[in-house]
Amino acid sequence: MMWAAGFRTAVIDPYDRLQFAEPRGFDGQTVRQVLHMAGGGEALRVRLTNQYGRAPLSVGAASVAVGRRRAVLTLGGADRFVVEAGEEAVLDPVELSVAAGTNVLLDLHFPEKTGLATYSHRPAELALIGPGNERVEARYFVSGIDVLVPDGTAIAVAFGDSWFEGVGTTIGANHRSVDFLNLRLDSGWVVNQGIAGNRLLRDGVGDHAAARFDRDVLAVPAVTHVLLHFGINDLALPALLGEAPVTAGELIDGFAGLADRAHRAGLTILAATISPFDGADHRIRHEVNDWIRTTKAVDAVFDVARAVADPHSPDRIRAALGAGDGMHLNDRGAAVMAGTVDPGLLRS
Repeated sequence: MMWAAGFRTAVIDPYDRLQFAEPRGFDGQTVRQVLHMAGGGEALRVRLTNQYGRAPLSVGAASVAVGRRRAVLTLGGADRFVVEAGEEAVLDPVELSVAAGTNVLLDLHFPEKTGLATYSHRPAELALIGPGNERVEARYFVSGIDVLVPDGTAIAVAFGDSWFEGVGTTIGANHRSVDFLNLRLDSGWVVNQGIAGNRLLRDGVGDHAAARFDRDVLAVPAVTHVLLHFGINDLALPALLGEAPVTAGELIDGFAGLADRAHRAGLTILAATISPFDGADHRIRHEVNDWIRTTKAVDAVFDVARAVADPHSPDRIRAALGAGDGMHLNDRGAAVMAGTVDPGLLRS
């Protein structure tokens, strides 16, 4: 048996200059979070993160619930503990079995001021903050859950942007592209490390792909495969931020660099084409996509761009698949995106 990632959520810095959600902290409050498991196992261990905190994080109580079964979480045997600034804590394992597709409820009580929380900002799921039962689309101070599974279980990481994280899909429905993909797999699963607004080449919303690759891909327990979906924000955000635009060559070099790092770590890598969206420099997008479709740098391609494009206006998302903002997919579109990945490529 081995520990493998059963759930992941990629986190961002609440002090970043570009925010798509309002950062916040807590003081004498309890936060309940719904964590949808990509995979299950005989036992679990929760990972908390204070990656971008500027002070130690005090946790007064923590617990998980799976259905009617509940377990208190501890760190080194203590039910009150501290996660130091810049650190992640792997809590003590609990003998609580969990199945793939199950929602785990994580309760964290913060008895004193936390400062702004390290968080996931657009996860298509609500956190419940008490007292008062305020509902917020975000996750706070959590980075994942590991599960105890048979040796050889294949774990893929969906590493990318909002098209993985789930922006545009129904909140609370688990209709992200990664969720639909997991329904198609007969062995192993895919954990979601998407960050809305994230870029391949430059920081902005979260560390850029090359900067977070070690933490969010290579450090994932039992990882065997990585799926890339980047490029939209590299093309869209420079004008908003007053930056110089990126070139096709820079994007190609960025993808090739990630592929090389994945291969050196023994991982199989799949890359998505850059999908159409309103406001894109489509000349650059087409040049990069031509490279992605023909390169030997990656092991396989999933051609999301062709699958979701409007056949009458191929530089736009097909209306039936779009979320209405010209940039993201709805539930049906997320299912189409998932359908572009060959499940056979994700077996161990």
